Amino acid sequence: MSDNKLERIKCLIIGSGPAGYTAAIYASRADLKPIMYTGMEPGGQLTTTTEVDNFPGYPEGIDGPTMMMQLQKQAERFGTEVRIGMVTEVEFSKEVGGIHKACIDNSTWVEAETVIISTGATAKYLGLPSEQRLRGGGVSACAVCDGFFYKNQEVAIVGGGDTAAEEATYLANICSKVTMLVRKDEMRASKAMQHRVTNTKNIDLRYNSQVDEVLGEQVVEGLRILNNVTGEKEEINITGLFIAIGHKPNTEVFKGQLDMHEDGYLITQGKSTKTNLPGVFASGDVQDKEYRQAVTAAGTGCMAALDAERYLAAIESKEEVSA
Repeated sequence: MSDNKLERIKCLIIGSGPAGYTAAIYASRADLKPIMYTGMEPGGQLTTTTEVDNFPGYPEGIDGPTMMMQLQKQAERFGTEVRIGMVTEVEFSKEVGGIHKACIDNSTWVEAETVIISTGATAKYLGLPSEQRLRGGGVSACAVCDGFFYKNQEVAIVGGGDTAAEEATYLANICSKVTMLVRKDEMRASKAMQHRVTNTKNIDLRYNSQVDEVLGEQVVEGLRILNNVTGEKEEINITGLFIAIGHKPNTEVFKGQLDMHEDGYLITQGKSTKTNLPGVFASGDVQDKEYRQAVTAAGTGCMAALDAERYLAAIESKEEVSA
């Protein structure tokens, strides 16, 4: 790290999804003068979502990229400085009132009195070219977000864990038929969730099955399924394909400094957004593997900004008393 005098930031926000922008709005209004670094995907996962129909305040719905642009403008209106860049290394202080350091794009270091981490989580996909081409055109990684658009239609879901089972039964209440593809000869889901799937009449559960090709040019029109035991292929007509094989939290850069679960999600204390280090807070999907919704992410972004404001206020009041 260079010995040159570093830029000192009162509140550094890492990540630019609903959590990050909401944190920025609240931090700006609290006069924390936040600076946000957007990360590799400015706007987060919602920029890959064509329609957001379940965020309060949008009676006609809104597309994800537009919503993120509006959130950015709102944050900037209150004084947030949004910068394109990715935090590639951090050196967090363990002391109350300590200064945290972050490296941007492997080159420039900045100092921060508080840090709000909103780096989100990345949905795992199958990696097929046809799947990637049709993301936003019928391929989704969130049944709760997008299932409504396939009401009374036939869809498919990929995955064998609890999340896949939960989303399959959720879709079964909306869609006429749900084909569930499980790669192995058994599900990883809990017995209770397995029973829920097998007891739902309009779920067609298929073991030893995987996606060979997603069919359709502009939108999903069908699916070619491969039986990985017999080698047989079959095509079915569907309009939506939901991938439920897990998410990966974007926490690699924080390993060794912040406490996290085995799967990489950051651990926050109680109902707060506090991490194990003073002055470092986490909000949104990076610390939430249960809900993963834009509205819950925004809520924790608000909490993180309030936690940061109170942290700084407590430090300043102690300094005044001791002065």
